[in-house]
Amino acid sequence: MEITVKTAQQLRLTEEEFELIKQKLQRTPNFTELCAFSGMWSEHCSYKNSIKWLKTLPRNGGRMLVAAGEENAGLMDMGNGFGVVFKIESHNHPSAIEPFQGAATGVGGIQRDIFTMGARPIASLNSLRFGNLKDKKTQHLLSGVVKGIGHYGNCFGVPTVGGEVYFEDCYHTNPLVNAMSVGIMKADNMVSATAKGTGNPVIYVGSATGKDGIGGASFASADITHDSVQELPAVQVGDPFQEKKLLEACLEVLETGAVVGMQDMGAAGIICSTAEMSAKGEVGMHIDLEKVPTRQKNMKAWELLLSESQERMLMVVEKGREAEVEAVFKKWDLSASTIGYVTDDGLLKFYMNGVLEAELPAYELVLGGGAPQYTREYKEPAYFNQINAFSIADVADVDELRPVAAALNALPNIASKRWVYTQYDSMVGAANVSTNAPSDASVVLAKGTGKALAMTVDCNSKYVYANPYIGGMIAVAEAARNIVCSGGEPIGVTNCLNFGNPYDPEVYFQFVQAVTGMGDACKKFNTPVTGGNVSFYNQNPDGPVYPTPTIGMVGILDDVNTKMTLHFKDAGDTILLIGQQHNDIASSEYLHKLKGVKYSPAPYFNLDEEYNTQQLIYSLIQEKKIKSAHDLSEGGLAIALLESGYAGNKGFSVSPVVDIRKDAYWFGEAQGRVIVTVGAEMLNMVLADVAKAGIACTVLGTVTSGNIEVQEENWGHISEWKKSYDTAIENMIQ
Repeated sequence: MEITVKTAQQLRLTEEEFELIKQKLQRTPNFTELCAFSGMWSEHCSYKNSIKWLKTLPRNGGRMLVAAGEENAGLMDMGNGFGVVFKIESHNHPSAIEPFQGAATGVGGIQRDIFTMGARPIASLNSLRFGNLKDKKTQHLLSGVVKGIGHYGNCFGVPTVGGEVYFEDCYHTNPLVNAMSVGIMKADNMVSATAKGTGNPVIYVGSATGKDGIGGASFASADITHDSVQELPAVQVGDPFQEKKLLEACLEVLETGAVVGMQDMGAAGIICSTAEMSAKGEVGMHIDLEKVPTRQKNMKAWELLLSESQERMLMVVEKGREAEVEAVFKKWDLSASTIGYVTDDGLLKFYMNGVLEAELPAYELVLGGGAPQYTREYKEPAYFNQINAFSIADVADVDELRPVAAALNALPNIASKRWVYTQYDSMVGAANVSTNAPSDASVVLAKGTGKALAMTVDCNSKYVYANPYIGGMIAVAEAARNIVCSGGEPIGVTNCLNFGNPYDPEVYFQFVQAVTGMGDACKKFNTPVTGGNVSFYNQNPDGPVYPTPTIGMVGILDDVNTKMTLHFKDAGDTILLIGQQHNDIASSEYLHKLKGVKYSPAPYFNLDEEYNTQQLIYSLIQEKKIKSAHDLSEGGLAIALLESGYAGNKGFSVSPVVDIRKDAYWFGEAQGRVIVTVGAEMLNMVLADVAKAGIACTVLGTVTSGNIEVQEENWGHISEWKKSYDTAIENMIQ
């Protein structure tokens, strides 16, 4: 067939990119070669519209053991000779079309990124966004995604320990499904995704290749439309039991010392793993595609290269040691097929039954090599005019607190996500220490290391929509605050950057500003970015989703006994609010959902104040001076107090002096605030520590055995509020 610009455009390459490919090859590519460039130069693989700004993020320092972007996931030093590996990625577009398999394979893919480095996954988290929960389509997507995550994670045997779920109209057509995995390993046992050694065999291991997932990387690099359902073959199908065997076999084969390099076959499949491993090692590969195990007959070369069938890995092993590797995989009832060998010319040569189907320079295909990098135009969004026009004076203050608190308590963005998380196995492996005694972050024992890990995923996309720079900083700060309030020391970040079409200057403004804000906050908290994922083209027919730069953060607890929980402990304990109250209701759930105000600024945030408050909270926890800690987030002070009462079935009696608007005091979402409880014997010491740190502190009142009293008004028993909180979502779905 004749290869033309139209052919390239049908494969989602631009005319300029087609000309660049011809220039690099010094000839016109054939169809198989053009398909390879289409996959590798897709946004999903090449980061062509984002890499310029990603490079501005802090990518080293702290406990980093591997530079960001160098391997499949980030590796950071835990101490005692161990490392923690973690990463977050999106599976948004597949989940929009086929929610069960889209979410399930997202979980499977992120686990492979962890164990391909030689780490054992110990925990999963997820960050989910859907449309209006009252909508039947939203309920269908939510149900499918949750079932998919639960099915794959539960069968694979890694606990789902934490996450977040938000509901906003802008995610109606295009939900966000971000999956995070955390693993541990001996720090000096990492295997690199690098091909080396001329003549070394290239071995394909795991499941056979089918036609599922073909073009998935390109599919993820385009807007979701009404016609996207026709692209259903681009959604992969997962088998968690196969992946469990693959995990054990890969970790076992690494112990032989025969493996030179290993990479999972994720986005863009065989072409991606061969190209990236070869480019990194400055080598080439000879691949015989007819030797690739298949589950469908007569697959063409381009189909084999681009298939994203799940549970597959590519290994380069030392020549002469193939039998050792094959024996391990045979033990686990898995295929291990030698499909080629390493060459020294930098070229990828793909043959089918002796016929050369494609010859491509590996370097020219990959990010950091010949893949294009663009600087896009950006401009301030027009809706900023409406945000800047907001005045708190235009919003009537509340008359009564209790009905507002009750309404907030049952909002889907605030209420318990019990309906979701009870479908996940949170206890497999018996390392999760947060199930019965919750903390702001999930705390998991890192068995064998003598330590525990705190982990969280966070992003309030409304804040980012209101002010991308401030919202990006808040996402990092809230993640760090959750780690700190759990007794952990934040050490590093992985991010999943979900935005609309990068060719829209207003969307690109959101992206640039959010990345800049994230970077500034990461520098302040000394939490370098280990890697992550960019997901563009998250659009609805009415426009883009809210900018959603999800932050996955990990922290260290050198001693699990310093873990701090969020719930009130003993009646009579004093409740303190640490941090300044502000006359601010901007971008709050109260303002947005109950008052119907869509456009308002980001809530109050000061990076230095936030950092200083977190340092104080961390020291109070380490010195065992406080009994509980819980940060203020959605719903403000009233919701934070209620949530602190739920786990221990305790109430509270609070009557602070309120010298600002009542709605701002009780329901505002100004950042940098934490409520703690203190026993009588420690109260004076804690107050002295807070005063010494120069941080605002309010004595709110005391913990009770169950009754709630706010400003001398009886709000009833905590159990009544908890029932409403726990059942709100399931009642809406029924």
